[in-house]
Amino acid sequence: MYDVRLLIRDTAVPASDGRTFSRCNPITGQVVTQAAAATVSDAGAAADAAAAAFPAWSGLGPGARRSKLLRAADLLEQRAMEAAARMAAETGSTAAWAQLNVRLGAGMLREAAALTTQIGGEVIPSDKPHLLAMSIRQPVGVVLGMAPWNAPIILGVRALATPLACGNTVVFKASELCPATHRLIGEALCAAELPPGTVNVVTSAPEDAAAIVETLIAHRSVRRINFTGSTRVGRIVAQHAARHLKRVLLELGGKAPLLVLDDADLEEAVKASAFGAFMNQGQICMSTERIVVSEQVADAFVARLAERAKTLRAGDPQSGPVVLGLLVCVEAAERVHQLIQDAVSKGAILAAGGNRNGAVVEATVLDHVTPEMRIYSEESFGPLVTVLRVKDDEEAIRVANDSEFGLSASVFSRDIGRALEIARRIESGICHINGPTVQDEPQMPFGGVKSSGYGRFGGKAGIEEFTELRWITIATGPQHYPI
Repeated sequence: MYDVRLLIRDTAVPASDGRTFSRCNPITGQVVTQAAAATVSDAGAAADAAAAAFPAWSGLGPGARRSKLLRAADLLEQRAMEAAARMAAETGSTAAWAQLNVRLGAGMLREAAALTTQIGGEVIPSDKPHLLAMSIRQPVGVVLGMAPWNAPIILGVRALATPLACGNTVVFKASELCPATHRLIGEALCAAELPPGTVNVVTSAPEDAAAIVETLIAHRSVRRINFTGSTRVGRIVAQHAARHLKRVLLELGGKAPLLVLDDADLEEAVKASAFGAFMNQGQICMSTERIVVSEQVADAFVARLAERAKTLRAGDPQSGPVVLGLLVCVEAAERVHQLIQDAVSKGAILAAGGNRNGAVVEATVLDHVTPEMRIYSEESFGPLVTVLRVKDDEEAIRVANDSEFGLSASVFSRDIGRALEIARRIESGICHINGPTVQDEPQMPFGGVKSSGYGRFGGKAGIEEFTELRWITIATGPQHYPI
């Protein structure tokens, strides 16, 4: 069992009132983590520690910050096996998903390290004589980062890496569903010998989470907030931030469409669909949830996708090799099963899967889905993909955009010009042509539109989110004034 304490100013401390909370394995129900249940005062202490560390960290040159972030990437990779064990115990993830998390998380730290010398500005021509005018970017202070459980290393690192590269200090609010996994990120960063207090990790009991987050958002030293998670909670975070006039970056839910046009390479489209729909049991914000396919090729496409889905073994990753592991909890699996039953009762055809065993759900393909079914509009966040048949490109675009979400999308066609024109008309922050909806690279601008949030992680777009743009002038000679 993992014993997780708060990480404040590089020191592992219990909650000030001694309380803890438990995280249980999704399939066995056994307690795997005992974590400190932070109080409101503990949250304030973490923000105070970050504020106290800000002068030292922001005062380091870009080369020094780069070196420490690169060291943290190495340390994270060295703990890959431990990260996999924590993820399996807390979230039921497969070893392959854990390895991908560590690999991409380390890559994000290395990309952030490369950004330290790209935080620039410009000289702006001024009409005033003898005046040098500049715009410069400076770190903002303390950044609050919040990440979910589904890709805990990837999204946890993303919440911290670019803010740190820009010279900010951070408070990381860990997910209640994977406190030990998220704590490991803080441990790796602290082991890289950042100034004490640069990175602080707060864990809280589920019933206390709202009060802890509200306290951190309101704290006088917290200047930026980033949150990755559900649209429902993202709205609450945004409302709290708005009360304090603080900027927030939100990466929220998705209902990613993958469009298969009549001239698509069906084998490539099937491979991308299976990966996008079923990787990590569909528990990815970019997961392919809707396949919008031309009627001309729909029968052949569905037959191939169903055949592939039936080969994907689902089960407990700790009992043997499986492709699909556990959903995060039994309740999540029950909800996915209810969505399947609702669709079938209203005329959908179950092409593959559909069965549930505890927290395990088979790879499921539902054909002939219509707007009357819950699954048409609700995010399943499970190994469930729907097929919506359309007559032409215009209907495909309309159906793809018929969602409150707009994170990722994909278009499959041999005609790149045609696919690009359709991609431009899809309402999403991300769109891939002849590739899966699930893709991520640290240097890319990542984020959505509509109810999928606003703002962008990644590369230079992240620099804009976590720095303050300032106008500074220098008078180089005598100035003239009208009075």
